[in-house]
Amino acid sequence: MSWKTAYRSFYYANAEAPDDIVLDPQTTALLVIDIQNTYLDPKDTPEETARWQPFYDRMRKTVIPNTARLIKECRKRKVEVIFARIACLKPDGRDRSLSQKKPGFNYLLLPKDLPEGQVVPELEPRPDEIVITKTTDSALTGTNLRLILHNMGIKDVICCGIFTDQCVSSTVRSLADESFGVVVVDDCGAAATDELHRRELEIINMIYCHVVQLDEVLTFFKE
Repeated sequence: MSWKTAYRSFYYANAEAPDDIVLDPQTTALLVIDIQNTYLDPKDTPEETARWQPFYDRMRKTVIPNTARLIKECRKRKVEVIFARIACLKPDGRDRSLSQKKPGFNYLLLPKDLPEGQVVPELEPRPDEIVITKTTDSALTGTNLRLILHNMGIKDVICCGIFTDQCVSSTVRSLADESFGVVVVDDCGAAATDELHRRELEIINMIYCHVVQLDEVLTFFKE
């Protein structure tokens, strides 16, 4: 199935097919969101680790290898590669947003220099690549990413990473609100479950972004 007909929500079930996407490498950035060591660590109990096993499998078998390929292809085309990661600047986490202080899954205390908060080794940023540190879901809210993109003349942003229904979706919506063209790469991302991943892609597709596959996005670049 083509990206033009996939992931249609109720709102766009009968909509016309979108126009072809053309990406200019000089005005396009790749944003890799929150693919950090902490999310691949085992959970506190064997039972909880087992519950998350499908997510770990998708990360290891699909998301990380595909994202590594996407990064390589973008670098080859001189597309700006940017990373966003969740990390706090204060050791006690006082600078975190409220959602990261609340009990539960979203509680995160990741001081910026801890190994758990770093991008996974398979996707290690190069020294000249920008890494945005955030204490929010959206990579634009509370960071200078918006200014950076504008200063570099970026018009379109390719997004990938985790979690689709949380930080990825929040970032995509913020980018769309700032009038960036946004492409989300399905097979370079994940939510806790495949169902959450698919449902969120249906919700944001054709409103805030276009959802595509890795092989498709590589055909969009203007030579």
